[in-house]
Amino acid sequence: MTTELRVLRDAEFDTWYANLELAFGGVPESPEEVALWRELTGFDRSIGVWDGGETVGTTGAFAFRITVPGGEQVPAAGVTMVSVRPTHRRRGLLRRMMRRQLDDVRAWGEPLAVLTASEPDIYGRFGYGIATHTMSVRIDTARVRLSVPPGTDGVRLRLSKPGEARDACEAVYARRVAARPGMLARQPGWEGLPLLDPADNREGASPLQCVLAEEDGRTVGYARYAVRPDWAAAGANGTVLVRDAEALTPAAYAALWRYLTEIDLTSYVTAHNRPVDDPLLHLVSDVRRCEARVKDSLHVRLVDVGAALAARTYRGAVDVVLDVADDFCPWNAGRWRLTGDQKGASCERTEDAADLALSVRELGSAYLGGVSLAALAGAGRVRELREGALEEAATAFGSDVAPWLPHGF
Repeated sequence: MTTELRVLRDAEFDTWYANLELAFGGVPESPEEVALWRELTGFDRSIGVWDGGETVGTTGAFAFRITVPGGEQVPAAGVTMVSVRPTHRRRGLLRRMMRRQLDDVRAWGEPLAVLTASEPDIYGRFGYGIATHTMSVRIDTARVRLSVPPGTDGVRLRLSKPGEARDACEAVYARRVAARPGMLARQPGWEGLPLLDPADNREGASPLQCVLAEEDGRTVGYARYAVRPDWAAAGANGTVLVRDAEALTPAAYAALWRYLTEIDLTSYVTAHNRPVDDPLLHLVSDVRRCEARVKDSLHVRLVDVGAALAARTYRGAVDVVLDVADDFCPWNAGRWRLTGDQKGASCERTEDAADLALSVRELGSAYLGGVSLAALAGAGRVRELREGALEEAATAFGSDVAPWLPHGF
């Protein structure tokens, strides 16, 4: 039977979403989760594949604004909810959906597409490169102490119900967005995502809790967490499960982590999504006892090479011609002259001789400043055609802080 690829209709959401749940193991999500994702889903930006009356493929694209080096927030399509029914594998459905989606993103005038991948080797063939990494920690609080900066003792900590503290937390988050590439400006409705706390998902942990950090009567930080009690033969052995923590000052940040590591009846603190250059690593007395691990996070795809490269700034002066390969979006292929510095940039078509040769995938990896072009060249994925061009470009593309995606989608 011939399959049909088209935009999702409102009345089809339940069966469309059920196909996604099936692809991720078949365990239904809570009504609370499904309701939030239905609210956030743009039906005109979501597509599916139907075989007769059955949904057999899904994908969507949220309308995001993402911080790039220089602090600007650039439109980006947040690719999400990608699935193919097990009975319809190896029929090219994923490729068809990716093809339609990137054509749509280009038509919408969004220069970037971004995603997080359940399996990191899937999306490279469509031009996505791993651009950010995330760190998880498991801190043994019996053996780790925190060395806090001056002023920490002056920070007031106050417990609040997460829902009541939402606006204060969102105000802190909004001020943090421009400080780190990869962060997403929270659009209306997305403030509910950090508060999502279905009872069925707690696995023995408490309901979500929130602590606010205050200086001079204003909220300057927050942490949201849960506690999973446990008891061993020697006594209490609980774990603090940190969902997120943000602060506007070093003292507030240290005060929050000191609080989290000193909660009664607990022996461990875990956090599964922290930036790889988290200041926490410089507060702890023994980083080995923090069991830090790193994995890929945000994958970036330049949909419009010229517009994307011109939208960010560069850490040093750069004037290079890039010979870009892009089989999946051929409008990007060819030579581009990138000129820029810390004040701005331009990127235009050129017939000049190329200085570096690479694919759009490598540009996606390097775009936010967290993956070095020099490292990619060491892997044979970037070729230097003019002596000195690699060092110039690698320095310019860098970022003073590691890019980081604070929450999934």
